[in-house]
Amino acid sequence: MGAYILVSVLILIACVLLSLVVLVQNSKGGGLASNFASSNQFMGVRKTADFLEKTTWTLAIILLVLSLFSIFVIPRNVNVSRSTDTELRQLINEQSAPVEDFQAPPAE
Repeated sequence: MGAYILVSVLILIACVLLSLVVLVQNSKGGGLASNFASSNQFMGVRKTADFLEKTTWTLAIILLVLSLFSIFVIPRNVNVSRSTDTELRQLINEQSAPVEDFQAPPAE
């Protein structure tokens, strides 16, 4: 159960980070780079766009891998008690049994 919670939290963090990185980008090539454009900038406009694109792909791959890994850590209840199984079968049989001797109310 602990691994499942850990993987779930990591998936949630990856989703939030991926959403933030995608929102920072601009579809027309601006985004974060256009807000901080100046002549003495450490990273150029193109470098910022490359960094955001690489971050997006990395987070997407991390999300994919974590999602696939979560299949193996999902807790499964293998041992079903017989009393619960018997009670469920009886309940299903009672609900799915046809109603006998059903008579329609008399028409007035």
